[in-house]
Amino acid sequence: MNVHEYQAKEMLGLFGVPVPAGGLAETPEEAKSVAEKLDAATFVVKAQIHAGGRGKGGGIKVCQSAEEVARAADEILGMHLVTHQTGPEGKLVRKVYVEAATDIARELYLAVVLDRGAERLAVMASPDGGMDIEEVAEATPERIFSTRIDPGQPLWDFQARQLLFGCGLDAGQVRQGTGLMQGLVKLAQDKDATLVEINPLAVTGEGQLVALDAKINFDDSALRRNPDVAALKDPTETDPLELTATDLGLNYIRLDGNVGTMVNGAGLAMATMDVVNMAGAKPANFLDVGGGADEEMITKGFEIILDDPNVEAILINIFGGILRCDVLAAGVVGAAQKIDLQVPLVVRLEGTNVEEGKRILNESDIDFEVAGSMSEAASKVAAVVGGVS
Repeated sequence: MNVHEYQAKEMLGLFGVPVPAGGLAETPEEAKSVAEKLDAATFVVKAQIHAGGRGKGGGIKVCQSAEEVARAADEILGMHLVTHQTGPEGKLVRKVYVEAATDIARELYLAVVLDRGAERLAVMASPDGGMDIEEVAEATPERIFSTRIDPGQPLWDFQARQLLFGCGLDAGQVRQGTGLMQGLVKLAQDKDATLVEINPLAVTGEGQLVALDAKINFDDSALRRNPDVAALKDPTETDPLELTATDLGLNYIRLDGNVGTMVNGAGLAMATMDVVNMAGAKPANFLDVGGGADEEMITKGFEIILDDPNVEAILINIFGGILRCDVLAAGVVGAAQKIDLQVPLVVRLEGTNVEEGKRILNESDIDFEVAGSMSEAASKVAAVVGGVS
């Protein structure tokens, strides 16, 4: 789960990380009021969407007065902000964050990230803040310093000092930065964050460290034990179909293709999307119905897939284990009849009770094509949507 910058900064403040003073606004009048309350000569107005690259897209503006803040907010609010992370359609800006500008002498990069391979948190630092860390890693990987944290342990002082001295900070800044980094690690540990990123971490003209931007991602599976984090979720930043699927207990992610997929098991779903791409078509979604799906859940899955106007065909790829093929087939028949399925359907079944599942499908009045393998299923559905000749 992602949160907005203003929410991330509020959380950083709770863990002792210094952030600029600021406030949220949903109208130009509110933005002006926030600016008037800040003790500053210069202000920054920032669009609040779940995407990076806001400045390049015109979503961040520097202002010299409260009146200018109001005008900037009026320009940003309501715009569809397009960045490299939003796609060409952009994201609607519903709120802005107004904060006091910072006197920046240097910009650093700092992050705590879940290293899935090592099964522990890693802390990363670089003297090249303000840039995409991927660009730094590709061009100058020697300028990224990192250390891993043993499970259940804090970030030790010596680990933090090594990273900060590597970034060229002086002794006083290293002392401040050590506490700051330990706060980031504690936040990640206490709130089950998979990423806590500050880019840039500013060194001010007075030599102080301040988090100018913040991004935090949380583990969805841990939200039940972090209700304060769950309460930060902004439904307007989530695809409506994904919200519906979550409420139904389905794992659904909307993509930009035209082949709807229904699969049981995340690994099989990923493999199915790969073979669809290899066949020359593009998947429209990731949908894992899981092992306990019944007819109602399959029906809802069909409805969610078909609510995407880009879907031109559906591929069902099931390996029967916990979810038997005959149960799935009965669910498919019932679901297709209930929703009057009008798009081409390709079905591939393997596993427990597969012959009974095929019999149920063949004796139904559903118009579908059967496939004996994943590659055959992908080729057939790609041919239907014009992906292959």
